[in-house]
Amino acid sequence: MSTHVLTAVAWPYANGPRHIGHVSGFGVPSDVFSRYQRMSGNRVLMISGTDEHGTPILVQADKEGLGARETADRYNRVIAEDLQGLGLSYDLFTRTVTGNHYKVVQELFLALYRNGYVVPRTTKGAVSPSTGRTLPDRYIEGTCPICGYDGARGDQCDNCGNQLDPVDLINPRSRINGEKPEFIETEHLFLDLPAFAQSLGEWLSTRTEWRPNVLKFSQNLLGDLQPRAITRDLDWGVPIPLDGWRDQPMKRFYVWFDAVIGYLSASVEWARRSGDPDAWKAWWCSEDAQSFYFMGKDNIVFHSLIWPSLLLGQNGQGDKGGQVGTFGALNLPTEVVSSEFLTMSGSKFSTSRGTVIYVGDFLREFGPDTLRYFISVAGPETQDVDFTWEEFVRRVNFELANEWGNLVNRSIAMAHKNVGAVPAPTAPQQADEELKALARNAFDVVGGHLGRSRFKAAIGEAMRVVSAANKYLSEQEPWKRKDDPERRDTILHTALQVVSDANRLLTPFIPHAAQKVHELLGGKGVWSAQPELREVDDLDIAATSYPIITGDYAAEQARWESMPIEVGRPLEKPTPLFAKLDPKLGETGPEWAPIAD
Repeated sequence: MSTHVLTAVAWPYANGPRHIGHVSGFGVPSDVFSRYQRMSGNRVLMISGTDEHGTPILVQADKEGLGARETADRYNRVIAEDLQGLGLSYDLFTRTVTGNHYKVVQELFLALYRNGYVVPRTTKGAVSPSTGRTLPDRYIEGTCPICGYDGARGDQCDNCGNQLDPVDLINPRSRINGEKPEFIETEHLFLDLPAFAQSLGEWLSTRTEWRPNVLKFSQNLLGDLQPRAITRDLDWGVPIPLDGWRDQPMKRFYVWFDAVIGYLSASVEWARRSGDPDAWKAWWCSEDAQSFYFMGKDNIVFHSLIWPSLLLGQNGQGDKGGQVGTFGALNLPTEVVSSEFLTMSGSKFSTSRGTVIYVGDFLREFGPDTLRYFISVAGPETQDVDFTWEEFVRRVNFELANEWGNLVNRSIAMAHKNVGAVPAPTAPQQADEELKALARNAFDVVGGHLGRSRFKAAIGEAMRVVSAANKYLSEQEPWKRKDDPERRDTILHTALQVVSDANRLLTPFIPHAAQKVHELLGGKGVWSAQPELREVDDLDIAATSYPIITGDYAAEQARWESMPIEVGRPLEKPTPLFAKLDPKLGETGPEWAPIAD
């Protein structure tokens, strides 16, 4: 039976192009998962967009001499183009400056407010002495007062995991210019996180299948939940819909608050654009629907504690109770799928530090599937992984080109040369049946891993089928069977059947190559659908347009099951699936991302 599966993908910040470290966490894993779910017959809604409010946008705008909206417009388009080029199959990739998003954020806030989960407090806010501008918590660093770690941020310490406030940091400094911030008294609205401690704890106790690092990290924070500001002294953000607040030009919702609500607002926007404004409810309000949230490990707390708190509060299910909000009872995450960091020379990818490989540059030189494959097979699924050009070249040359590409090429080339079509098998032998059985059984094994977001294990099992097929061909030597065409054709038929099965197994990981293999096997039409970039009008703001990523994925032919190949289907002479890379690239890197001496 078909299940509604929400794939909620972390929102990339629109203050610059995204690098490969970003897409290793939120991008490729979420798309591999979504493509597998679609192939399995489930109803997937994959949503996200660019996160466009807050001080970082203002800082970037100042650097470029642009306004905040101009900066957001610029990088929203750059990011959308890169993610579409990578083949991320969003049903809707939108942005947080839409009229629809503003409405959804304000409505969910009012539900929290009415239920007593939002309280005003006078606090001390960090301000830059040189600009007078509010500094977000994450733009302040210092020494953690709890564990002594020197790289703690103003909202939390990544070393000990505790929630912090910027004023508590020892020797605080601005990440923007290094100056010591000033702290001034200001009134803000706070989310009463302690009022969710019991309900969050009960919910987390049911999340037994989460990755252990995510679950343990989240549970460890329950004992020290503190009220958290949801407003900031800025003029760039979603207005606050309360008397005494809505007309204050320097009071807006804090960017983290409106960004996590984007999962809901993007779903609502998708439904409105589909022609059925209530269609989103099948993914958010149905008891049997499932939701999976994909992000890097620095975003765990927002998705395992804060977003569930907002949902509980809106539902009237926090420790204080309350009434169900306008949206109805909303589902909490089925799983928070967090990846570790992809690093470079042991350092986290960082634009500001010059440790960066941009997605757009990578796609222009190497195409999408080599990056998708590398992240899937060698990425930071459960621990930090260092990206090296040497390892990238090795993976492409020895696994994609030599193993998979060679299997596809020689199987189809021999069948084309000797028969011109998919040959008919006669009298299959034990070796033939064993290989086909291995490929058939792999659907359950690989699918089981993908359903649990175990991407490395999944692609490893798929490539085991590829290796077995290569070994089979080497042992059976169909090129030496000119005097026994029936045995030759049986071997080639077996090889092509396994190529077809392996292509299905690899489709979620390398969908562009999968389309090509489908065509090399004589297939017609769309095998693995790709996302499209479309220009649309804002649904609520006149004379405003922006690009979205969307696509028609229902018509694709890819299915998660072994299907007999069609005997007699004409075959063309194949061309290489993957080109080998120059080994020197592993020593030097490309010109646009050279290896430092």
